[in-house]
Amino acid sequence: MTDSPTVSGGEGGGLVSRHRLSTRIWHWSNALAVLVMLMSGLMIFNAHPRLYWGEYGANADHAWLEIGSNGQGEGMVRIGPAVVETTGVLGVWKNREGEIKNRAFPWWATIPSDYSLADARLWHLAFAWVLAAGLLGYLLWSLVNGHLRRDIHITRREWRPSHIWHDITQHAPLRFPTGAAALRYNVLQKLAYAFVLFLALPLIIITGLAMSPGSDAWASILTEAFGGRQSARSIHFLVAFALVAFFLVHIAMVVLARPYNGIRSMITGKYRLPREKSDG
Repeated sequence: MTDSPTVSGGEGGGLVSRHRLSTRIWHWSNALAVLVMLMSGLMIFNAHPRLYWGEYGANADHAWLEIGSNGQGEGMVRIGPAVVETTGVLGVWKNREGEIKNRAFPWWATIPSDYSLADARLWHLAFAWVLAAGLLGYLLWSLVNGHLRRDIHITRREWRPSHIWHDITQHAPLRFPTGAAALRYNVLQKLAYAFVLFLALPLIIITGLAMSPGSDAWASILTEAFGGRQSARSIHFLVAFALVAFFLVHIAMVVLARPYNGIRSMITGKYRLPREKSDG
């Protein structure tokens, strides 16, 4: 995320400082934590590949989502009454030895790759601490150095529908800003980053606590607030894949908008301003 550096030579082409060390450390540690938690979470999901609403859920109960086999050797994903065949990808797939497995997510998408609920829970919990501590530290430091106020705060003017629509029309044909403007977030970026920082990541952490039986002793109100442990599990799953969608779009934008420049800035902190196009 940009840290509003002071820029000279706003027409572009110059090398400027873009990301503070704290931002770069949080960016990469958060990316690692989310990846490990996602893959270990998919292994945990494999132990019971069904999602419910309410407090309880078991095989005999109605699930709003199910990933598995249809009983005829074919993989399927069912969401409500809709069923999609997913043989070879989800539900029914082959492992590295070519053996057919009947589990929701394949070996290459999980940690560990071989089925182990206990190990997956250890990985998940360990990196949950990395995620939570990193998010708290980043938010507190961003308050201190003014990053949230300068770069994430959405002004009254930016909330106007006309302003939001203008940004949409500029980004739909992949028109990327140049010069000093490339260092500033547009309203779509601000909305996306605010969603991740203040809604998705906190909600992932809170629903994780609400799902845990160990939280009943000191935070039973969390489970009640979500309408039951199974509802918290469903929300946890949905938010996790909303984060996956965010990261896929984020990576796509980096690749489309000068990937070397963007990746270098998140490793070294240095960013070369894109040159403005001349009218002639």
